[in-house]
Amino acid sequence: MAWTWRFETADGTETSPSVVPEEFTTQGDAESWIGEYWKELLDGGTEKVKLSDDNGTELYAMSLREALGA
Repeated sequence: MAWTWRFETADGTETSPSVVPEEFTTQGDAESWIGEYWKELLDGGTEKVKLSDDNGTELYAMSLREALGA
C-alpha cells in the first residue's frame, strides 16, 4: 500500500510542497517524514496536509500552523 500527502494553502487549495516527498510504503514512514519536514513545508506556504492511502481514503488532516503553536 502507498501513502500520500496532499498539501494545501490556508483556504484549502492544493499547492506544491517546498520539500518534495518520497514514496511512502507505510503510514509510519509518511508520518515520520511529515514530522521531520513540517516546519520547512510551513515556511514554504503549506498550511494544511492530508494523509491518504492508495485507495484515496483520507485518514486525517492537520494544520501545520496549529503544530507550530503546540
